[in-house]
Amino acid sequence: MMKRIQTRLMALLAAALLATGFSAHAQETPQNYVGYPYIFFTLQGGVQETATKTYNNWKLFTPTASASVGVHFTPVIAARLHANGIWNKSGICYDDSRNVDAKYKYKYLTTDLDLMVNMVNLFSKNDYHPLNVYLIGGIGLNYAWDNEDVSELRRYVTTANSKNRFSHNFRFGGMLDLKVARNWSVNLEVDANSLSDRYNSKIHGSDDWQFTAQAGVTYKFGLRHKVKEAPNSSIIVTPSALGTGTETASAGTDVAIEKPDPTPAPEPVPAPVPVVKDITRNIFFGLRETNVSPAEQTKVKEVAGWLKEHPSAKVTVTGYADKGTGKADTNARLAKQRAEAVTNLLTKKYGIEASRITTSSKGDTVQPFPNDNDKNRVTVVIGKE
Repeated sequence: MMKRIQTRLMALLAAALLATGFSAHAQETPQNYVGYPYIFFTLQGGVQETATKTYNNWKLFTPTASASVGVHFTPVIAARLHANGIWNKSGICYDDSRNVDAKYKYKYLTTDLDLMVNMVNLFSKNDYHPLNVYLIGGIGLNYAWDNEDVSELRRYVTTANSKNRFSHNFRFGGMLDLKVARNWSVNLEVDANSLSDRYNSKIHGSDDWQFTAQAGVTYKFGLRHKVKEAPNSSIIVTPSALGTGTETASAGTDVAIEKPDPTPAPEPVPAPVPVVKDITRNIFFGLRETNVSPAEQTKVKEVAGWLKEHPSAKVTVTGYADKGTGKADTNARLAKQRAEAVTNLLTKKYGIEASRITTSSKGDTVQPFPNDNDKNRVTVVIGKE
């Protein structure tokens, strides 16, 4: 019996993988949105089949539909309340002298509390993936009714006494979820449900098994932030422009002032080049990233060059995290690792003495960019002579 159950479940999962993989291939531009925790609502429709020993199971498929609401607590863990129903049928077939070949219909409703584990995010640092694979396990109750047709078959098979039957339900299965927009995704789900022996009105000494395969659509509430590339901007300190023989009358307007030729013309004296005493660089990071990207390493190299030109100067390296995503303890860890990543580049790659660097972190308690949440994934480096 279990071997037959496993064969059917694997066949349904293989079909789901093939169809969803085909859809994922057509998805060219991912919609990079995050924001845990968030609430989701799902509607699904498909087919179900309840296994029985006394009939051809391939003739017992019926439509089924589901609705669920849940919470995705972290990138890995979610939970949902799931309801599934409503049509079902079973049958009895004998080849002996009784010559019975009959099907009967009944209705059912299953409610489960399911735990969902995102296997892609479980093994990946990146919280966003357009295609996700979930393992599902749950427990709940099942109620079946309208089984009056089975009463005519009691002479051939032992049947449950009650017309209305409560049953436990244990579920395990899998789901493929493909994101198609910021708040929308489509999914394919295959489940196996273990119910009590009386569920299909027949008693044969072991639990009944019901298999479902459904496609659906999910809407997600509370996705707040789009994942952006790390901004390639910084505060640049440059020498002031030297005098050029013109004066600026107003912004964008240069007014030439004629200067009389002195007699005799004095020898021009070069103006002194101002010395830059301080330097500031903002090293930006992506969401949940703590490694300095190649583009941002250029800024660290500039700081190292400035320190070598100013042997008595020192720098402060302060890490931050954005307050819009993640928990405070996670953000504190990220901010500390970002600051340490910049300090390690200065000391190990560019040879700056550690005694010239003060490293600290603020987590998400301070937001240096209050009007742009994502820019607060930053390490600020300030050098002073």
